[in-house]
Amino acid sequence: METQELHRGRLIDHVQLVVRDLPASQHFYAAVFEVLKVPMGGTGDGYFWADELFVSTAESQAAQGKLTGRHHLAFQAQDRAMVEAFHKAALAHGGKDNGAPGERPYHPGYYAAFVLDPDGNNIEAVFHGEAKRSAPSVRITF
Repeated sequence: METQELHRGRLIDHVQLVVRDLPASQHFYAAVFEVLKVPMGGTGDGYFWADELFVSTAESQAAQGKLTGRHHLAFQAQDRAMVEAFHKAALAHGGKDNGAPGERPYHPGYYAAFVLDPDGNNIEAVFHGEAKRSAPSVRITF
């Protein structure tokens, strides 16, 4: 078995989105993950994944044959420039604007952009302002 490595330690363990058009979604997410510096984890028959996100078709065994509707998913960005690059990449790869980059009233320094992915899911990139992390993530190797 090949060694795999995951990075965990954020609030979300994983999220699964069930989509209608897997190639369109993969095109969209590959572009925004490149900007966010999140490597694609892998692909298979009817799915792909990256970090805590698993995207599949309704026909995938993991989806249990159902389209589950619109979801909101927020990705962490390293700075404001990354939020802006995320928004630009998403729009260039099939996303629709749902809130241009800018400060939001959620807390001081909350800088975010929102787009709708090809299935209408509300996808956000957020920079919470200057903060000190003890580590970028927890590294898990198995």
